[in-house]
Amino acid sequence: MRAFFSLYLTNLFLVGGTGLLTTYLALYLGQKNVSTFWVGLLTSCYYVGLLLGSKLGYHLIKSVGHIRSFGACTAMVTACVALHGVSDNLYLWLALRLVVGTGMMCNFMVLESWLNEQASHEHRGRVFSLYMITSYLGTVLGQLALAQFPELGYAPLFLVCFAIAVGIVPISLTRRIHPKPLKPMDVGFFSYFTLIPQSLTAVLFAGIINGSFYGLAPVFASQAGFDASGIATFMSVTIFAGLVAQWPMGMLSDRVRRSVLIRTNAVILVVVCGALFILPLSQQAMLVLTFIFGLFAFTLYPLSSALANSRVSDEDRVGVSSALLVAFGAGAGLGSALLAQVMVYLGHTALYGATSLLCMLMFGVLSVINYRQKAEKPKHADYVVSASDITTSPLAAAMDPRIEEATAQDQLLVVEHDDTGVNEHETIREAR
Repeated sequence: MRAFFSLYLTNLFLVGGTGLLTTYLALYLGQKNVSTFWVGLLTSCYYVGLLLGSKLGYHLIKSVGHIRSFGACTAMVTACVALHGVSDNLYLWLALRLVVGTGMMCNFMVLESWLNEQASHEHRGRVFSLYMITSYLGTVLGQLALAQFPELGYAPLFLVCFAIAVGIVPISLTRRIHPKPLKPMDVGFFSYFTLIPQSLTAVLFAGIINGSFYGLAPVFASQAGFDASGIATFMSVTIFAGLVAQWPMGMLSDRVRRSVLIRTNAVILVVVCGALFILPLSQQAMLVLTFIFGLFAFTLYPLSSALANSRVSDEDRVGVSSALLVAFGAGAGLGSALLAQVMVYLGHTALYGATSLLCMLMFGVLSVINYRQKAEKPKHADYVVSASDITTSPLAAAMDPRIEEATAQDQLLVVEHDDTGVNEHETIREAR
């Protein structure tokens, strides 16, 4: 695990900075009494940028390599973060979120394809769990840092730029062997649905759930009565739960079928989100439930990714990472905008009501896919144990031109007699 330390450290700073930016924008717009719809739309633009960045990221990595692609995209993201402080124009912010999403897509492709290519199958779950731990640890640190700026001025933007810029250093100086040069992807994105249908379906729903949380949970917490410090605590507790769950879930996923774990997570999320939607809860109870939510919502993506990468060859790693991130971005982009509208019409608790229904739907769809995949596999009863070729059969004597016909007939008669004797013996034994 120490071999990937530089990649983990880079991810810590990168995700910490972008996580801080997402929450800052939501709270800043809320402080300015901007509609929840715009908050959701900003989040959606970020994830649409992930979608657009899938093609760009692949071509960049293929053309100039992993580290140069990472450096260029990180510089672009830093510049866009700085521009947020130049103007409050919402249309400009939408464009900036789109570009930030595009750059981050390339960075995630670099990190995840690198990890997946050089991690063994036996340790992939643990390697990826540490990757996710650094993601959530960075996000938690970002939320705690935001709590130090109750006025929500432009100072948090400077901190975001600092974190993202520092993230370039470890990966630029890494001594890890560079991943293999990319080969042209012969498989289109939609073709991956036939190759890894469960993983892509789970990631699509995970995108809706997680993307909506990051973009809209600060609004939910604010309307539920939390102050600025309380909102940061609410977000930190949830994300910290995701951090805590990564290593145990990674260990468990190396021993238990990942498809089963994903469906189990969905069932638990149905219950937890249903409680947040229906029950009148105190702030302490909300913190407990959101902690449980974080345990199972934020392990959906790593479980799905590990499941997908355990079923593909090394040549498909980048393509699979791209497909997973595209599916996640599509879900988050669509989900954030739709759930924001649901909250506008039905109130802040509708965020978790809709999430509960989505988890129920996810469980049903994954169960159907899993059943069909099992049905497509040949059953043991479909196989008949037989010799490897015809040379051990008595018919071989009859088909061999070197053996006289009389000898072949005698051989067949002997076998027929033996078979009859066996059948008679079996009949007598059954009768007894």
